[in-house]
Amino acid sequence: MSQILTTTLGPVRLIGENQTPIWGMTNAERNRRMAESAARNGSNLAPGHELLFNLTYAFDPLLLRLVLDTPGTLFVWGGTPIVGQVAQGADPLTSPHVIDLSDGRKLYNRQLRKLEQPMVRELTPASRREIERRSYFGAYKGVTDVLTKYLWPELALILTRIAAQLRMTPNMVSVIGVTLCLVATYMFAQGMFWTGFLCGFIFMVLDTVDGKLARCTITSSKWGNVIDHGVDLVHPPFWWYFWGTGLVYWGLDLSGATFAFIMTAVIAGYIVQRLIEGMFLKDFKMDIHVWRPFDSQFRLITARRNPNMVILFVALLFGRPDIGLIALAWWTIISLVVHAVRLAQAYAQKGSGRPIVSWMDEAEAAL
Repeated sequence: MSQILTTTLGPVRLIGENQTPIWGMTNAERNRRMAESAARNGSNLAPGHELLFNLTYAFDPLLLRLVLDTPGTLFVWGGTPIVGQVAQGADPLTSPHVIDLSDGRKLYNRQLRKLEQPMVRELTPASRREIERRSYFGAYKGVTDVLTKYLWPELALILTRIAAQLRMTPNMVSVIGVTLCLVATYMFAQGMFWTGFLCGFIFMVLDTVDGKLARCTITSSKWGNVIDHGVDLVHPPFWWYFWGTGLVYWGLDLSGATFAFIMTAVIAGYIVQRLIEGMFLKDFKMDIHVWRPFDSQFRLITARRNPNMVILFVALLFGRPDIGLIALAWWTIISLVVHAVRLAQAYAQKGSGRPIVSWMDEAEAAL
């Protein structure tokens, strides 16, 4: 049994039926949202082709992106069609590029910077929660900071499920998070570091939740992404600055010269490091942190907001938020030097005629 949907992307053929909900919606609705989202992001179907979805299965959205990249591609599981861009009305198994994922092969997800076997599983009432769990972790970046990767995935999963059940949109979660971000900034300025740290911690977790909710429920929006990434990009220097001014309430305020050095290091260092990352992405068409395994490991601890908050937390435990800020400044300088060296090495390698290739691409090719 099959039905044809008309979407802005083009014709979509749904095979079978399935009433088991996933993230609060039917599998047919989830697949429709994926097709509409792909269209909004500029994807198109080749002339004479249609999308095919098997409603019996839930799968990683990566597979949809791959079939849209190459017309005639069909992913199957043990011979059963799962998702593909196939010729309209034709037997999907006659497609020129049939790829069976049941052999355990891994694929490189450039968007999330990780190499893994994409999820494909039969969606039933018994498997629903496990599929939701796998789709949630499937939306996680493989290369990220240590806190996001190891500390709060389980907590963020619980909050993402609650948000989905309450029919909250990612933007609603973002608004709560941004409010807490502003409150944390004010608390730091008043020297209320522990209270500010609590608000900041909740904001950092919600900063994960809104993105995962958007990916799991296929409800991301252009403005939501702008707000989310814009706040992420802008707020850290303000936190470090007002942390420095708040030291006066602890009787630990820095001298004028020291404060100026610290602020120059943390703010200029942060900006220049992000510029280096942008240059690498522009010139080599990939994130600097996926070039070699060292770069991926260094991303865990590089001087971004979350690792920096670990430094400040440890300093607070010892009652020395001033030393924490000084340590943060020096770690920013060290991280900046590492990134600058890696950028120079990449330019040197390119200049010698050797290509710049991600170690994840090499690992995928070797499989």
